[in-house]
Amino acid sequence: MVMSAPVLEVHDLYRFYHSGEEETLALRGVNLQVRAGETVAIMGPSGSGKSTLLSCAAGLDEPDGGYVAVSGSRLTRRPEAVRAQMRARHFGIMLQSNNLLPHLTVEENVRLQLHLAGKHGLARAREIVHDVGLEQRAGARLGQLSGGEAARAGLAVALAARPDVVLADEPTGEVDAQTEQQILGLLAARKNQGGATILATHSEALAAWADRVVRLRDGRVDE
Repeated sequence: MVMSAPVLEVHDLYRFYHSGEEETLALRGVNLQVRAGETVAIMGPSGSGKSTLLSCAAGLDEPDGGYVAVSGSRLTRRPEAVRAQMRARHFGIMLQSNNLLPHLTVEENVRLQLHLAGKHGLARAREIVHDVGLEQRAGARLGQLSGGEAARAGLAVALAARPDVVLADEPTGEVDAQTEQQILGLLAARKNQGGATILATHSEALAAWADRVVRLRDGRVDE
């Protein structure tokens, strides 16, 4: 059986942060390949490099060494405008800092993501808002949403353009059990459509749902 090429490749990734004379080694030679339809859980203690890995994988942060490629195209060390275009086209991002613009409604946030990805369509925006159970809250802004509603709205934005890869940082960290099951159901449907997902999480239950688990410790893959 011939395996498909990885949709996301992280090769020998290093990331250092400096504060005065102190240096923090956030990533130390991390390698990761993810294929279409695969769900990978990234686990590890706080400070192990999970969030940094997701930020570098999405091109939101530039690594100090190594590279990231998505769908066969190099993402790393490209101009920011190029990275932004590739990010919108290939990635759905759900980070802890939230991916909702507070001055836009839920539906407007989804439509903006579709526009950035070059995929227009009011029907698709309304479809995904319905799928996450927020059709009655489509006109609400971030400050008017509960924590669970904000999480589902963030997932709607991440899934709107049917991206190649979804990157989610603690997607169920602050939601109730019912919302967690809704989120997992939507990610499972995306998986069945061939979408890849990387989840940074502390949840063993979420990790058990993934196809495989990659554990980080002190910025390295814990073999």
